[in-house]
Amino acid sequence: MRVVIVTESFPPDVNGVAHCALQTARHLVDRGHAPLVVAPAPAPGHKAAAALAPCPVVHVPSLPLPGYPQVRVALPSRRPAAALIRHQPDIVHLASPFVLGVRGMAAAARLGIPTVAVYQTDLAGYARTYMGAGEAAAWRRIRAVHSAADRTLAPSTASRRDLETHGVPRVQLWRRGVDTARFRPGLRDEALRHELAPNGEVIVGYVGRLAPEKHIELLSGVCGMPGVKLVIVGDGPSRPALVEALPGAVFLGRRGGDDLARIFAAFDVFAHTGPFETFCQTVQEAMASGVPVVAPAAGGPLDLVDHGRTGFLVPPRDPDALRDAVRALVADPALRAAYGAAGRATVEGRTWAAVGDQLIGHYGDVVAARRAVVAA
Repeated sequence: MRVVIVTESFPPDVNGVAHCALQTARHLVDRGHAPLVVAPAPAPGHKAAAALAPCPVVHVPSLPLPGYPQVRVALPSRRPAAALIRHQPDIVHLASPFVLGVRGMAAAARLGIPTVAVYQTDLAGYARTYMGAGEAAAWRRIRAVHSAADRTLAPSTASRRDLETHGVPRVQLWRRGVDTARFRPGLRDEALRHELAPNGEVIVGYVGRLAPEKHIELLSGVCGMPGVKLVIVGDGPSRPALVEALPGAVFLGRRGGDDLARIFAAFDVFAHTGPFETFCQTVQEAMASGVPVVAPAAGGPLDLVDHGRTGFLVPPRDPDALRDAVRALVADPALRAAYGAAGRATVEGRTWAAVGDQLIGHYGDVVAARRAVVAA
């Protein structure tokens, strides 16, 4: 099968959309298919990153998003349409379509190519965070884009419900995989733990973008907890404010690959704070690493965290509930061990190969349905 993946983000970007698009391309190549990626051009100095991709990548000229330079936005270009014409795909995969994905959708429609749109970003939640309004407009945009696709794939039951409630048709569930070989409890390294917490503190970790919508400042109560060392992994526009708001926390910056896996395994507790997660890949990576999780009872974590067995779900944006849940795990090593083991067991079968095969099944269904319509 020939596939064009039009994605709003791709490595060297570090986020859920980029990671999922990369894993999808890898799996398609592994299964003998022929993918092509269309993505915004990375910032100057990162052009060599395309060499790390498992398939050809067409870069569309882009600019940094004002106020958030880590995010690149594609400029108007004929390259998406030209890429589809050259590659002659059986299907177009639209990863979190909003700007570049809309152009890919339009090109696919003109050429009569079926599309699968993958919903990955809570744009309505971001509109509330960054503009204080605009949620209704964001949903109108989401509904218009996804209604044009042959099938929309939602990563969690909460996001599927949101899409259906706002009038998006033909929505099915497609969850994300996790690299259980890379992220594993066996990487726990006492030397690294001593480096992060030299006085033997219990290590509570956060991994993700440092941005307003993540509400990482909610960890201030955890930061002040006796016998606890808070470790923050990631980068973004909120870092200067968070360094001030979380005194004593260790900020490691952006990490990835095996380095990130070692850090995950060094945690005793993983605490996530963002209430707008359509999935939340870092929760799965923590669970694969054998680490108990505390996360908001909203969005993707509702599917991932089994409250009282693999961690705790707490009311979103409630610093006291977050602190109390972390404190319960900090105080009980046996509970941490039990929840961590249960979390690892829960994700054992959620490999990228397994979910990648499910995605190929969705592709096949959509292509077959389109051919049946054409033949009728």
